[in-house]
Formats: sequence, structure tokens, C-alpha cells
Amino acid sequence: MRLGGKTSITRRLTLLFVTASSVVLLALGFVIASTVEKHFEALDMEALTDKMELLRNALVLLKSQDDLKPLAQQLDHSLAGHHGLEVMVIDKNKTVLFATSNAHFDPGLMLASATQRPQQPILWTLGQQTYRAIAAELPSGSSARSSVIVAVATDIAHHQTYMSSFLHTLWLFVAGAAALTGLLGWAAARRGLAPLRAMREQTHAVTAQQLSQRLPVESVPVELAELAQSLNEMLARLEEAFRRLSDFSSDIAHELRTPVTNLMTQTQVALSRTRSAEEYHSILESNAEEFERMARMISDMLLLAKAENDLVVPTREKVNLADEVRVLFDYYEAVAEEKGLHLTAEGHGEVTADRLMLRRALGNLLSNAVRHSTVGSTIRVNISSNQGMISIGMENTGDTIPAEYLDRVFDRFFRVDPSRQRNSQGTGLGLAITKSIVLAHGGRITVASSEAVTAFTVTLPRAA
Repeated sequence: MRLGGKTSITRRLTLLFVTASSVVLLALGFVIASTVEKHFEALDMEALTDKMELLRNALVLLKSQDDLKPLAQQLDHSLAGHHGLEVMVIDKNKTVLFATSNAHFDPGLMLASATQRPQQPILWTLGQQTYRAIAAELPSGSSARSSVIVAVATDIAHHQTYMSSFLHTLWLFVAGAAALTGLLGWAAARRGLAPLRAMREQTHAVTAQQLSQRLPVESVPVELAELAQSLNEMLARLEEAFRRLSDFSSDIAHELRTPVTNLMTQTQVALSRTRSAEEYHSILESNAEEFERMARMISDMLLLAKAENDLVVPTREKVNLADEVRVLFDYYEAVAEEKGLHLTAEGHGEVTADRLMLRRALGNLLSNAVRHSTVGSTIRVNISSNQGMISIGMENTGDTIPAEYLDRVFDRFFRVDPSRQRNSQGTGLGLAITKSIVLAHGGRITVASSEAVTAFTVTLPRAA
């Protein structure tokens, strides 16, 4: 089975089973064949050694040339019944003194074997027959010949026939075992990979409309449990991302529908009859405000999109937080005076940050505090340092944010007011932008609200 030109896991495991079993069986066959061959060699050597000792004892009795005939008769009698056993005796001049009917060995080879490898097994080939033989120089009782060269050999044709049959059977068995192992390996691999196929079928049920589907981690093997868990975590992230995307699409449609509706209504009313220049000027000013609001919203959305894709790379410089807070106080002083608010700041600290982006983040928090503070209350900003971090706390008195909404105040377009009434002073993206800027600087932001006091805390790394 191939997908996209790649071998399937089932095929790979099957080939692995076949290869491993074939190698093991061949190794086992080699060991058995070597053991049987050595056993045959040991049996042959036992027989050859016994006949060599018989010849040694017989040659000691050889006193003269006349003793050769009785010696030959004695050897013929002792070799009777030993089928395939051949003996040849020569002197050092390579003269054949005695030889059985089929012993046509090369005297030169006998002499070399007796002197170089005495009584060591060697293989000699005569025509179509192969012999295992030993040769040695044995003492003679004859005064004319102090020693003679003796070769004793046995035909191993029956051994070779047995080994050939054994190897043929071994190859057939290995081939059959490989085929059977391949079949069993394929079945085992298919059964072992069944959980993967089940996971694949379960993932087919996952769609954009059904991201709540999860893989059963408890019912899969241990080896696949981590994979299933990772897939479930991925599905959870996708579900959350789709939910946020859906909410964002709904929110942006709602937020843009109001200014577009206002623009259409005002334009239709303006065109319903002829108006004076002052009336047209007033209508255009109102339309311009709506266009500015939409432009800010689109700009903020682009900034958030860049932040979520790690495209916000601040230009870092050393920033004095106390100075930045004073600049923001000067900017919001007029608005604060209208509501009778008091702005106070304590502490100091320096961070390495993009000055304009950090000013925008703190400005969003201060604007939010001014907008939601009770008339005549105080907005407090406190700057402190602890363990290499700088904390900027901004506290105001106003409506308490319910605990269930604290985790969502940084979401786009989120408003605590369930009626979602449009606030012309903001786009609903300020806190989301603030969080993105803080995260881009390697910091964090938290919020707490209780007993009509709401406090935002921004924590940033201290400047080196």
C-alpha cells in the first residue's frame, strides 16, 4: 500500500518481519550444517586414525621385501567390509608398495601432505569422487626402508549427498517460513495499527462545525496515547481559534454596522430635500466623525493581526516610566478635570521598550480608567520594582467588574455591559491592543476588581 509514493507502515513492518526471520533461519541453518559437517569429519577421522594405527603396527613387522605379500594380504583382510576406504603405501622414492583397488593418489601429493600436515584431514578429488584423507610418515621394520609414506582415505560421497539434500530442504523451509512470517507479520501489523486507523476515522469527523470532537486517549495503546493527547490539544486550540474568529467576525460586523447605518441614514436624510450650506456642513462633520472611528478601528485591527503573527518587533530604547506617566497625565488632564478626577503617580523605574508603543498601551489603560471612574474619585498609578521586573499598577474607582468577566476584558470588542451599547469614545479594542503590546515586550498584564476598585497591573523586564 502506497500513499503519495511512500511505503506504508504495514508494508515496512511486514518486510522487517520477513527479513528478520529469514536471517535468523539462515543463521540457524548455517550452524546446523556446520555442526553436521564437523560430525561427519569426526566420524571419518576416527575411522582413518584407527586404520593408520593398524598400518603403523603392521609396518613394524615388515622386515624384508618378502614380507610385502603377506602384509598386503593382511591389509586386504583388515579393510574388508569398509566400503569406500582406500589405503596407499609408498616409499620415499614414490614407489608404490601397496595400494587398494581405487587408491590412485598422487605420490607427490602424499609425500607433501605427510611432511607438511601429518595426520591432518585433507580433501582429495579423484575423477568424480572426493575423499577425506590423512597421510603420515611411518617407521618400517625393514632395514632397506627406515620409513614409508602411508595415506588412508575414505569416500565422502554419501556425506556430500546428505548435505546437498539438507541444504535444499533448508532453502525450501526458509522460503516457506519467510512467506508464512510475511503473512503473519502483515496480519500482526494490520491488527497492531488498528488504533491508528480508528484515530484516522475519528479525525474525519472533525470539521469546522464539529471541532468539539476528541480522540479517546484511554482506549488507545500507550505508544499512541501521547499522539492522541497532542491531537486533542491541537483540536482544542483550533476550536478556541475558530470560536474567537467567529466571535471576532460577529463583533466586527456589529461594530461596523452601526457607523455604516448612521452614514447611510444621514446621507439619505440629507438627500431627501434641498438644504443650506450650513446644514450640509453639519452633516459632513458628523460623517467625518464616523469615518474617523472606522479608520481607527481598522488600524487597531491591523495592529492586532500583526501582533498575533509575531510581526510586532518593537524598536527598543531605555524608557523612564515616571516621565511617560507624567506626559499622559498632561494629555488627559483636561478630560479628568471635567469629571473632577484626581491623577496621582508614585515610584519610578526604567524599562527597555518601544517608547511610542508603550505610551499607547499605558494611554489605553489611563483612558479606560478615566472613562469608567466615578466622578470625583482618584486614579492612582504606582511604579515599583521586584526581582528584575518593573510593575506599573493603575487603579481607579468605579463599577466592579464581575469575576466571570475578568478573563475576557482583553478580548476584542468585549464589553462588560451585556447590552453591547455603542460607546462613541472607543472602538472596543484598546485593552486587546494593550495586552498585545505588553506581550510583544516580554511582559504580562493582569486585572483585579473588587469593592468598586479596579486595578490593572503591567509587568515588564527592568532595563539592563
